[in-house]
Amino acid sequence: MEEKVRVRFAPSPTGPLHVGNARTALFNFLFARQTGGVFILRLEDTDRERSTPEAEKAILEDLRWLGLDWDEGPGHSGPFGPYRQSERLEIYRRCARELREKGLAYPCYCTPGELEEKRKRFLARGIPPMYDGRCRHLNPEEEQSLIQSGRPASLRFRVDARSVEFEDRVRGRMSFDGRKIGDFVILRSDGIAPYNFAVVIDDARMEVTHVIRGEDHLANTARQLLLYRALGLEPPRFAHVSMILGPDRTPLSKRHGATAVSHFREAGYLPEGLVNYLALLGWSSADGKEIFSLRELIQSFSLERLSRSPAVFDGEKLNWVNRAHLKALQGEQGLDRARPFLHNSGVKLEGIQKSWLAAALEAVWGEVDTLSQLADRLKFLFDEGWDLESEAEALLAREESRKVIRGLQEELRLVEEVKLENYRQILSGVAQRAGISGRGLYLPLRAALTGRTHGPELEKVFVLLGKEKILKRADSVLRGNGSERSASRE
Repeated sequence: MEEKVRVRFAPSPTGPLHVGNARTALFNFLFARQTGGVFILRLEDTDRERSTPEAEKAILEDLRWLGLDWDEGPGHSGPFGPYRQSERLEIYRRCARELREKGLAYPCYCTPGELEEKRKRFLARGIPPMYDGRCRHLNPEEEQSLIQSGRPASLRFRVDARSVEFEDRVRGRMSFDGRKIGDFVILRSDGIAPYNFAVVIDDARMEVTHVIRGEDHLANTARQLLLYRALGLEPPRFAHVSMILGPDRTPLSKRHGATAVSHFREAGYLPEGLVNYLALLGWSSADGKEIFSLRELIQSFSLERLSRSPAVFDGEKLNWVNRAHLKALQGEQGLDRARPFLHNSGVKLEGIQKSWLAAALEAVWGEVDTLSQLADRLKFLFDEGWDLESEAEALLAREESRKVIRGLQEELRLVEEVKLENYRQILSGVAQRAGISGRGLYLPLRAALTGRTHGPELEKVFVLLGKEKILKRADSVLRGNGSERSASRE
């Protein structure tokens, strides 16, 4: 019988979901969905000082927004719960007692101050810090004296292995010198299990078959394999993915700008765009394709295509990917996605016909990288948003341009309304009246109607503004009011 794949994503709810963690969640999700496996969400919330319900809620919302729904975890009961580590403390304590009874763990009475002093001595000698094993060799009298003095005790795991080796699905054969690991804590004096112990117990009891995580956990894997062996448990297979770096090739962090999924969400990136881009950070398709839907990613993903090389987060590439997904949105879909961002930007949507707003969005859709940019692109369609940029103002100050605008006024007075059907006729009439064609015709018209010298197709601008608004702007330009408004806003 073929083994059923079970993977997990286990964030700590101590802050917003980082894009690096989101990528880890994505790779686990894709592998589970492609293999027909189970995607588990487990919250590592034993850091009582930093873990908050608000951070947990935000992480769950971001995962749902990305489309990474989990099969087991908070809100989805499963046979291996609970799925919060804070609710599993007694499980860890029982397993720690088991190791102590087997003689594989011992109490450590060293204080934080003493441990810090030892750490400094190691560093001063140029040696990686590790526990010196002092409490491993206490005799009964020494231990009883420490207990009577009221010293709290943690529990340390005995590391006797000379080497730890495993096969990584991304990085190949890995080997660690067990003599450099040192005895490590599996239960703190306050009864809380540290990461390396809790994660082993959880992964084993939840029957996790594959652990896909960042390469910064490679050293942890050696410790965890020692624990699996001591507890008589079968370890999962490991796949450690490359780090995400900033443009300066240091680990991506806040100093590089926004790194939280919530920022990209609020900035108007599409979830499918961000997911697509995150997949490309450390993974590539066999055929070189770069634009994927989530369904296509599930079909194409494989652990074998994960790269060992670090991935550099590139904002321009993210914009390019997101723009491709924006272009794929049609009609009602685009309108529904855009409405919240237009509303939050102060665009008054009350009383605006749905068909007009849809046409307006279509006109500027190809100019934006994110939904948050739409309001700025659309503002020229509203009187309160129309002003002249300096380049447009300089262009309209020329006599040739003013001829074009006067010709526009005269031609529009001959039609009842501006439609796609008569747009070419209107433009032809303006050209004849002004004796100007080509860029000399189109640029002044665009500048007068939008305040800019570039933007949406001119015919769409004409139809969206309509006869009355066009005449009003033409009159304002010729009277110099556009120039005055532009200056007043600077």
